[in-house]
Amino acid sequence: MNWSERISPTVNAIPPSGIRRFFDIAAEMKGVISLGVGEPDFVTPWHIRESCIYGLHKGYTSYTSNYGLLELREEIVKSLYNDYQVTYDPKQEVLVTVGVSEALDLAMRALLSPGDEVLVPEPCYVSYKSCVTLAGGVAVTVPTNIDNQFCITADQLEAYVTPRTKVLLIGYPNNPTGAVMTREALMSIAAFAQKHDLIVISDEIYAKLTYDGTHTCFSSLPDMRDRTIVLNGFSKAYAMTGWRIGYAASNAAFIGAMTKIHQYTMLCTPITAQIAAIEALRRGESQVTHMVTEYNQRRRLILDGFREIGLECFEPKGAFYVFPSIKSTGLTSLEFAEQLLMSEKVALVPGNAFGDSGEGFVRCSYATSTKNITEALQRIGRFVANLKK
Repeated sequence: MNWSERISPTVNAIPPSGIRRFFDIAAEMKGVISLGVGEPDFVTPWHIRESCIYGLHKGYTSYTSNYGLLELREEIVKSLYNDYQVTYDPKQEVLVTVGVSEALDLAMRALLSPGDEVLVPEPCYVSYKSCVTLAGGVAVTVPTNIDNQFCITADQLEAYVTPRTKVLLIGYPNNPTGAVMTREALMSIAAFAQKHDLIVISDEIYAKLTYDGTHTCFSSLPDMRDRTIVLNGFSKAYAMTGWRIGYAASNAAFIGAMTKIHQYTMLCTPITAQIAAIEALRRGESQVTHMVTEYNQRRRLILDGFREIGLECFEPKGAFYVFPSIKSTGLTSLEFAEQLLMSEKVALVPGNAFGDSGEGFVRCSYATSTKNITEALQRIGRFVANLKK
């Protein structure tokens, strides 16, 4: 039997993740410094791990509500109000999911009919366009660039909206560029969404990793609460990637629709992760502050390092990535990443993994030690210098 012919054409047409490809290659090489995968190098704080262990001792091993533990949803609602002064009903307007990835998938499947269009600013996280496609929608990419600080404007979006446009999907702080948008800039995007009657999905997984200025939750903007689906989770800020826990907040009708899909697929998020997330929200802020301070120091180190090497580098304001331009080397982003890995054993991600507008750039994660960053910069500097000989 030829299984490739039996697989859905939609699935066959989706490329594998450009991030994972380099991660897998690097994992099999000795002496590699990886700036590839966006994962904190911190271990989940001990008190959060301990809460999970204590929960197991207490026998918390069962299913939970499809929506998630009410105790966790109440903490999520408190957090959203304390941070952004936006209110939700914990019983009907919050769904706990298996990471933000599941929340994004559920949102797309609950919203889209075949042919519906979704505006997706690029460069963007690798899952965005694939989730739209898998839900039967059409991802319409809106390119951003270093000249506009990798941010979108309402005027720019006007050129891409059509009668089929149903959703605007944004993610700030941005992966892979580290760009953030000010409240004023987001206000113009909100007006655009209202004008065209669009739903806005706002992926705010890096919200707490904002270094300059204050993060604006999109649903906190005037008249945006009932037009917005906020996605967030615990992976980045609390160093909880392996726990796979996130959430969606929106109006009750839409959260109910997402929960229908969730209950037939995941059923519920593992209870151990939910117990840990409660502890993270109740007593985890000091650890978050500590990690963000560390990331910020590394941000300055790697930004200055790339500029000293002679590569133009946009200053990231959030997340834990830099996105230097490698256009001056004459290589494509894929050629640069492959040759650097083979010659100097530094793994990073070619910019075109995040869409065509990422070509000419590479993504480097600074969620690794200062020692690794310093050594990686030396190797990259040597690689670039040899290219110029």
